[in-house]
Amino acid sequence: MTGQSGFDPAALERFADLLVGFGANVQAGQIVAVGGEIGKEEVVRAIAASAYRHGAQFVDVAYFDPHVKRARLLEAGRDTLGFVPSWYGERALALGEQRCARVALSGPVAPGLFDDVDPALVGLDQLPFVRETITTINERTTNWTIGPCPSRQWAHLVHPDLAQDEALALLVEELTHVLRLDEADPVAAWRERADMLIEAAGRLTGPRFDALRFEGPGTDLTVGLLPSSRFIAARFETADGIVHMPNLPSEEVFSTPDPERTEGVVRATKPLVLGGSVIRGLEVEFRGGRAVRIDADENADVLRGYAARDDGAARLGEVALVDGDGRIGRLGTTFYDTLLDENAASHIALGSSYAFCVEDAADLERANTSQIHVDFMIGSDEVTVHGLRADGTSRPVLSAGRWQL
Repeated sequence: MTGQSGFDPAALERFADLLVGFGANVQAGQIVAVGGEIGKEEVVRAIAASAYRHGAQFVDVAYFDPHVKRARLLEAGRDTLGFVPSWYGERALALGEQRCARVALSGPVAPGLFDDVDPALVGLDQLPFVRETITTINERTTNWTIGPCPSRQWAHLVHPDLAQDEALALLVEELTHVLRLDEADPVAAWRERADMLIEAAGRLTGPRFDALRFEGPGTDLTVGLLPSSRFIAARFETADGIVHMPNLPSEEVFSTPDPERTEGVVRATKPLVLGGSVIRGLEVEFRGGRAVRIDADENADVLRGYAARDDGAARLGEVALVDGDGRIGRLGTTFYDTLLDENAASHIALGSSYAFCVEDAADLERANTSQIHVDFMIGSDEVTVHGLRADGTSRPVLSAGRWQL
């Protein structure tokens, strides 16, 4: 018998154990912070139970209610929408200071909730994201993971032509596949895939490309790299040596770009869900590293609001490549969830960079900083990527979803 999430009890326990035991790699005696929206209670409770089975000292659950956010957007003063109580950030920092583990759940629970709200207002309130989380990530003080949580509402968004129960069953089937839970040993399968991605990251780092160039329909974008930018993938390690998988599923190889050297135009290849709104037909133009034009068929003002948050919000903090061997892209499904869609296609991110992708202290001082980090997808089989050397020569990197290195 399936529950709220569409998982049967055994599958739900297996899913929770994958996120807790392998993804976050929860250690005995740790405090475990679990985050999810109202509507994900069944999965949150399963994660809490798994965390205690893995020896957690305490599980601290934080629920976010998007309906309360909607009320704020409609009723509160515009000049208050960027305000975040100090204890939100203090909690994020305390999780790092106390070397806690973190498990978060992605997947929309109320699609379309903000469709009748001014997109410019939606861009002002970025909760549940808080900027201090980026600090904790860069300092590598928590072992953490994010995984997708199915729901009927999300299933209807992804598969609108199916009956509700059929849509949920199909979404659960797809998530089971991309999470490799259909393997006899999902952990072994993930370790094998992570090894492949880490190898690809090494091959990308080795040539020390000066820039990457993306070319495809509506896209001609050059993303400069810092001299000591390195590509990493899949497997993270905390400052205390705890290995973890920050995203499940994870199919990307990524690095930190030079925030002053992005030039050209890029067209998103998948919709972007941001602040509860769906941005379709996104096109962004960069000059001198800054996004000078943000257009879209729908809800461009949401991303414009995010990009105006601070000086670094309109510059890039991440460039990521995704090959065609991952399971998400092969499905051909648009999930309307960044965790999944960004692992189906190469992508870039406006906002804060990842310090651990930069090897030289002088370069790290140049890396982008911001209160935001917003990924959007720019890759497809029609988009080719070349590595550009400082002497002007180039080398193919990714074509039709296959590594060329």
